[in-house]
Amino acid sequence: MAAKKSSWARFPHDAKAYDYAGDKLKKAWPALHAGDTEAFPDDKRAAALIKAAGKAAPKGLDAAALAEALQDAWRAFHRGDFQQAFEAGEALGPVGASVACKALGIHATYPVDDEAEQLKRYEQVGKLAEAAIAALPGEANSHYRFAFGMGRYSQGISIAKALKMGLAGKVRKALEATLELSPKHAEAHTALGLYHAEIIAKIGALVGGMTYGAKASEAEKHLATALKLTPDSPIAHIEHGNLLLLLHGDKKEDAAAAAFEKAGKLKARDAMEKLDAEFAKSQLE
Repeated sequence: MAAKKSSWARFPHDAKAYDYAGDKLKKAWPALHAGDTEAFPDDKRAAALIKAAGKAAPKGLDAAALAEALQDAWRAFHRGDFQQAFEAGEALGPVGASVACKALGIHATYPVDDEAEQLKRYEQVGKLAEAAIAALPGEANSHYRFAFGMGRYSQGISIAKALKMGLAGKVRKALEATLELSPKHAEAHTALGLYHAEIIAKIGALVGGMTYGAKASEAEKHLATALKLTPDSPIAHIEHGNLLLLLHGDKKEDAAAAAFEKAGKLKARDAMEKLDAEFAKSQLE
């Protein structure tokens, strides 16, 4: 299980700048969540989640208590206490799945370096998100967290294997559901752009287009949208660089390097962005 205490590596940087205690969280929220359009979990939002989740809502918590629990889980995420964020979110069931999945997924992407462990965690993200989709189908991030987990899992086992297993279609369906519910979901635009680019890079534009509807023009359009929505997000620039390499190879190496350089120079607003920026810098070494 991903929740084993001994298996969680700590955030490897100074987190003082990412402490959003008290009212700081609400003030910083629009910038922190420009990428995933997560709504701020105040009492009104918590009440709506309880109503929507019905029997899947956490027992014994009123709206105020749920709001406080969700805010604390997100504070832990933003300062890099990913295990605490995951456990707090998981304890809330589908209502806490968004923060639990994000904490588990980001931790797996960076501090975890064992590939088998990464795959286990991405699978768990997918399972938590599936429960969230069942309980809260009207939440964009129920669908997006599934796409993130299964997308990373697909990359880990190879895009070719993921295509054979039918995972690519599930990821695309989840991303399209995300964007239908939240058209300005920058991270979903980024992921859908990479979906098109990775298929084209693996099986070619002709077969990719005929079999999976993958198009280079769609890849570029989605990445352009993500960059427009979140110009200060390191991950948008990192994935832009990756897209350029997938679609154009060495021809766009300089442009890709410029995208990684841009990502590395952006000021991180939380632990996730710090990890993204440091990763971007490592790609230039």
